[in-house]
Amino acid sequence: MRAFLRRVIALAFRLFTRLDVEGLENIPAHGACLLTLNHLSVLDAPLIFCLVERPDVTAIVARKHQRNPLFRWFVNQVSGVWLDRTRLDVDALRTARRLLQSGWILGIAPEGTRSRSHALREARPGVAFLAAQCRAPVLPVGIAGTERIVSDWLRLRRPHVRVRFGQMFTPPLLERSQRDAALRRNTDLIMCRIAALLPPAYRGVYAGRCPPPPP
Repeated sequence: MRAFLRRVIALAFRLFTRLDVEGLENIPAHGACLLTLNHLSVLDAPLIFCLVERPDVTAIVARKHQRNPLFRWFVNQVSGVWLDRTRLDVDALRTARRLLQSGWILGIAPEGTRSRSHALREARPGVAFLAAQCRAPVLPVGIAGTERIVSDWLRLRRPHVRVRFGQMFTPPLLERSQRDAALRRNTDLIMCRIAALLPPAYRGVYAGRCPPPPP
């Protein structure tokens, strides 16, 4: 079912969008990593799923999306981890740790929810905490254009969607004496790596706190 879904979703994106993808060679052929991305649309998860051609890739998904029957079916088919954002969801975190320790790629949006402005919002420290707990490397991904897919389709246009995979890296260890500050530092580091992969208009709150991306 995973292979079938990947082929169908990839075909749909190729036919109905103008899809530009860079950096696929940065996706590890095996081994665990946290795939971190900005979040613009419910279509982000299917898009990344069809681009990462490994059988052991899934994502953390907000439990509220279970209200959508089609999306709920898709997430369950790809072994997605449902997360209740209204509380500390220990079961979801335990499942996420188990998948990473088993060598999976786990997708997560550090912002925690879709950005209504389409620009980066202040991220939560959960992704930095998970990376530290599992000593998992981080693969940053920048997505632009998925927020316009539905509106462009309604106007009979093929939306331009761009996906850039960055270089994988491992955030520094957390210092116990300054744990909160270290979590904030690593969270900002992850978000700056994502921001560097995005057009300037999408960088949001991280535009002013990150070094300029290389030309």
